[in-house]
Amino acid sequence: MTVVSDTPATLLAGVWEALRAVRDPELDTDVVSLDFVGSCSVTDDGVAHVALRLPTYFCAPNFAFLMVADAWDAVAAVPGVARPDVVLVDHFASDAINAGVAARAGFVSSMAGTEVGEAVSELDDLRRTFTERALMAGTDLVVRPLMAAGATPEQVAGMTLGDAPASDDLRRLRTRRRELGIPSDDADPLVVDPTGATVGVEALPLHLRKARSYQVGVDANTSICRGQLAARYGV
Repeated sequence: MTVVSDTPATLLAGVWEALRAVRDPELDTDVVSLDFVGSCSVTDDGVAHVALRLPTYFCAPNFAFLMVADAWDAVAAVPGVARPDVVLVDHFASDAINAGVAARAGFVSSMAGTEVGEAVSELDDLRRTFTERALMAGTDLVVRPLMAAGATPEQVAGMTLGDAPASDDLRRLRTRRRELGIPSDDADPLVVDPTGATVGVEALPLHLRKARSYQVGVDANTSICRGQLAARYGV
């Protein structure tokens, strides 16, 4: 990651912090931790320049568009940033994505008439699908340690969020629930499905196996992406 040090330190720090709220939808990890931010700088007149990079030249354009658009929104919201300049580099669809995001156009409009191919829909459903998967994977991260420590299915099925030990995984699970419109207060059930329905003891074993499979998939894909990024950029 390249940081230009002769810009206002507080503003640059604010841009970096904002980028930590932008995540790869498939990996449910922020673009800073994934090292997807190739460079970040702020000019004296408040223009924030951010270059995003991905593990391969052919990473899915819909995921790429979401990350670039989310980064643009996050950086634009930083107090003191006069203008965001967020671009994707080294990607086959970067021209279409960069132009579309800069114009604040949707995914369908951005892809229309380009060599990338026509898009049939916006990305709201895709975002929700991967947020639901993140909810399932997050459930595994929170519940599996409880059961490893001896909690029974009956106990887990009756637990609330307030019963689970505080952790980063629990905080992230609460956040994903809020993004899906699912209640996430201490008194709310710990284990729910992506619709927000409570998972009872009879359905719990299958639900947790599914949750575990999602987290295994996230771990595997994250490892692959990190390896590809390292091979591509030597990071």
